[in-house]
Amino acid sequence: MTSFRRIALPGAAPEDVLCLDDGRVITGLNDGRLLVVDPATDEVTVLADTAGHLLGLEIGGDGALYLCDHDRGLLKLEQGGSRAVVLADTVEGRPLRFASNVARTADGTLYFSSSSQNFTIDRWRSDLIEHSGTGRLMRLAPGSDVEVLRDDLQFANGLVLGPDDAYVLVAETGASRISRYWLTGDAAGTSDVFLDGLGGYPDNMSIGSDGLLWVALASPRNSVLEGIFRLPLRARKVLARAPQSIGPAPEEVVWVQAYRFDGTLVHDIRIDDLDYGFVTAVAERDGTLYLGTILGNALGVLDIPA
Repeated sequence: MTSFRRIALPGAAPEDVLCLDDGRVITGLNDGRLLVVDPATDEVTVLADTAGHLLGLEIGGDGALYLCDHDRGLLKLEQGGSRAVVLADTVEGRPLRFASNVARTADGTLYFSSSSQNFTIDRWRSDLIEHSGTGRLMRLAPGSDVEVLRDDLQFANGLVLGPDDAYVLVAETGASRISRYWLTGDAAGTSDVFLDGLGGYPDNMSIGSDGLLWVALASPRNSVLEGIFRLPLRARKVLARAPQSIGPAPEEVVWVQAYRFDGTLVHDIRIDDLDYGFVTAVAERDGTLYLGTILGNALGVLDIPA
C-alpha cells in the first residue's frame, strides 16, 4: 500500500517544490503567490506575491530565494523579505518570457532556463508538438548582463549543478534527455548528453538530502507525439497551432527517478493508480518525496518505497 497523500493549496499549479532545513517546503502558484507549507500540520502561509506566474525556485547559499516567473522574468526574494526584485526581464533586447528554472553557484552566478521562444506556458503542448528547439540556457554573473549559453534546447526545463559546480544539467523535456553544459576544466563551454532515452519527459530536478539527482517525469513518452517529432517542420507548425484539446494528452501517473552523478539509476518510482499526476517537480528530504504538478491544486507527499 502506498503512503501517498495530498496537501491542498489555496490555488493552482504548484510547478516546483523546495525543501527547507526546518522540514517545511516552498512552492509557487500560477497567480504569483509563493507559499510555505508545513507537512506536519498541512498549514499553508503566503510568503510573497509576484503578481505573475511562478515556475522554478531555488534557495541560495545567501539565504535568498531565486524565482522564475513566467511573466516577469528572473526574480530574487531576500531572506526575510516579502517583495521580490527583478534580476533579469530582458535577454538580448527582448522580453524574457517562460523563465523555467534556476540554479546558483557558490560565487553567486545564476544559471537559468527558458523553455520556449515561440510559445507561452498556456501553449506548452504546442511547443512540444512544434518541437521548436528554442529553449535556452543562460547565465547571469554578478555585475554582468545575461549571457545565452545555448538557444537550441528542446523545451529547456529543470536545472541542477553538478558536484563542485563543474557543470550544469538541464532537462530537455521535448527530447526525453538531460543535457550537460561544462563550466570548468578542458571541456568548459561545451555540451554533451548526461542521460538519454528516458522513458518519460523530464521536468524539474533537484538534489536530495541523500545526495542523489531526483528527476520528475511529467508523463511517459507518447507514441503519437514521438511520431509528430519526425514530421517536417512545416507540418509540425500547422499541428502546433491546432486546439490543444485535440492533441496528444499526457498520461496521468506519478513517476520520479533518482540517479547518482555517474548516471547510475538508484530509484525508479512509478505509480499509476493515484488521483494525482503530471508530476513536474520532486524534492527529497529524509526519505520523503514532495511532488509538484501544473495540473492540480495540491502537493503530493510520498515516502520512498522500501
